[in-house]
Amino acid sequence: MSPKSAGLAKKMGHTDVRVFLAGVPGWKKAGKSVVASEKFVQTGNIVLVDLRSKEEYEAGHIPKAHSIPLASLAAKEDSLPSKAPIVVYANSFVEAQQGYNLMKKWGVKTGSIWPGGVKSWAANGNKLATGPTPAAITWVRQLGKGEVSVAEFKKAMEGSSTQVILDVRTKDEVKECSFKNSLAIPLDEIEKRISELPKDKEMLIHCTTGARAEMAKNALDKAGIKSRFLLAEVECSQSKCEINE
Repeated sequence: MSPKSAGLAKKMGHTDVRVFLAGVPGWKKAGKSVVASEKFVQTGNIVLVDLRSKEEYEAGHIPKAHSIPLASLAAKEDSLPSKAPIVVYANSFVEAQQGYNLMKKWGVKTGSIWPGGVKSWAANGNKLATGPTPAAITWVRQLGKGEVSVAEFKKAMEGSSTQVILDVRTKDEVKECSFKNSLAIPLDEIEKRISELPKDKEMLIHCTTGARAEMAKNALDKAGIKSRFLLAEVECSQSKCEINE
């Protein structure tokens, strides 16, 4: 989507426009952190971790948060579900970044930081909870509206008479590698090539993260074509593509 957006920016008169093709996956690979939105912290199917002291947590914390002081985090690797989207916050962004980096080393792929901490949360009009932390951390993956499970997607990769895997990555991305039994149409060509899609089959759409796939689903919905999208990181090398759940 970045090249198309850059082209639109140039048409609007902007002259110094650049594109970060690697996107969020490349940003994370480079060791950089990402931040969570307020809505995601409020309603997301996440594990929220408060890295402040136990006393600070009990005096007031963001609802749903679990208390794991930064000094104790290194010993808590086994208590955190590595496949869950984990959001951390602390008294400072530096402390939150330390917790984020440690969890990345453990293999947490969908971690992020709530940058404002408790002060920003309360300043935005949100309520704080008080009291001790829950006894255990539990998390169950919940499919959102329009999502397809990884298990069903992989089954369709083996060949299906009723489903088609639709790859909406760019042509350059597809050249590097793609899933077997898949049809490739870049997101920015979906609307003008909609007639190429079989209307008697369900499209299971993927990109590299799920963002473009969800946008493609919206276009297919308008055309009356049944579809779902894969919300997961897809990493492709010259030899194969893998799904990181």
